[in-house]
Amino acid sequence: MRHTVTLIPGDGTGPEVIAAARRVLEASGAELEWEVVEAGETALKKYGEVLPSEVLDSIRRNKVALKGPITTPVGTGFRSVNVALRQELDLYANVRPFRNWPNVPSRYQGVDLVIFRENTEDLYAGIEHMVGEDAAESIKIITRKGSQRIARAAFEYARKNGRRRVTAGHKANIMKLTDGLFLRCFYEVAQEYPEIEADDRIIDNLALQLVQKPEQYDVLVLPNLYGDILSDLCAGLVGGLGIAPGANLGETAAVFEPIHGSAPKYAGQNKVNPLATILSGVMMLEYLGEREAAERVRQAIIQVLQEGQYLTYDLGGSAGTQEMADAIVSRLVSM
Repeated sequence: MRHTVTLIPGDGTGPEVIAAARRVLEASGAELEWEVVEAGETALKKYGEVLPSEVLDSIRRNKVALKGPITTPVGTGFRSVNVALRQELDLYANVRPFRNWPNVPSRYQGVDLVIFRENTEDLYAGIEHMVGEDAAESIKIITRKGSQRIARAAFEYARKNGRRRVTAGHKANIMKLTDGLFLRCFYEVAQEYPEIEADDRIIDNLALQLVQKPEQYDVLVLPNLYGDILSDLCAGLVGGLGIAPGANLGETAAVFEPIHGSAPKYAGQNKVNPLATILSGVMMLEYLGEREAAERVRQAIIQVLQEGQYLTYDLGGSAGTQEMADAIVSRLVSM
């Protein structure tokens, strides 16, 4: 079956990692056709806006997209294109898996956990304003609908993938109404999945325990801001953002992208690790029902990592972005 996929190269190092992932995915055996559209700083220069309507139209039409990282200015400038995409397409579930990979340096072993981050509300809703000249106020939005559906997505994933436990992270001891609602909804949904253990941790304690004993955790479900922060922490547990993929899932569309940023200082240097983007593509293949192709790519990645000859600088090697992709493609062709 041929699949048409919206391809968003992004900016900074985005076009390089997307080019690498595209070549690997085309060698996977899946029949893919790409519809390339632009967003972010590249689109701003060409079209005068960071998120042209053509991008949203393409994703709505194709229902699936692979996206490179996009630069978001810090403190000023335009709002995050990533946040806008998630809100416009109601991509409410941000799914981020973390596991140890062979020959990837890490302080920990036995880590295999998945974060389900609510993706459309919380402080990321962007409802903020100045109060006079000397104060700024941001409003935290937590809804029953948003909390229930991200909890249900986490439990459904656990049931389908043989996971044993779902843990909610929160600060309901202090934010009793907002995080309290999130936690109550979590336990209401948990009753629908009696075979799966459900528990919760206050977010600061969860951060502590993830550093002390990450192998004990399985599936985590979190409000938007906590999920974003702990995603980077969990990437650090298994070797860094270069191997951290992600998916943004909604009822009618899905956008797959690496967790890491655009790293503009490395743009054009053929330096950054393409694995997070390639692994996001693996998640996309699974979403499309191309499980055999996804597994072939996964096995090719494992072979390249085990051999250790074509690793990027963050993994202790000296290979470039495209050289690492070439090595993965070579293993795929020989399978």
